[in-house]
Amino acid sequence: MAKRGGFPGGMMPGNMNNLMKQAQKMQKQMEENQKALEEKEFTATAGGGAVEVTVSGKKEVTKVKLQEEVVDPDDIEMLEDLIMAATNEAMRKMEEEAASTMSRLAGGLGGLGGGFPF
Repeated sequence: MAKRGGFPGGMMPGNMNNLMKQAQKMQKQMEENQKALEEKEFTATAGGGAVEVTVSGKKEVTKVKLQEEVVDPDDIEMLEDLIMAATNEAMRKMEEEAASTMSRLAGGLGGLGGGFPF
């Protein structure tokens, strides 16, 4: 039996070109979404709004706002805990948004993942 030339698994050159175009399109979408995420801000509060922290999509703290009554020189530890809690919550919101965005993009891979003939 003669060996057939061509691509493994019977993949045609046109299919490979389409696959590459899809990958490039997806990469561009990922870059655009990453840029949009970096420009967003995420805010969280702690202590009933006594502490407010805002972070950027670049994972940088951009603003800390304190209510006057939370600044107690005799209880600095509580203030530190509130700042930490608000910062962690703002970061969690940012990460959740990033994961959601990536999940939507990955959903567009449906035709790529299981469609390989080899």
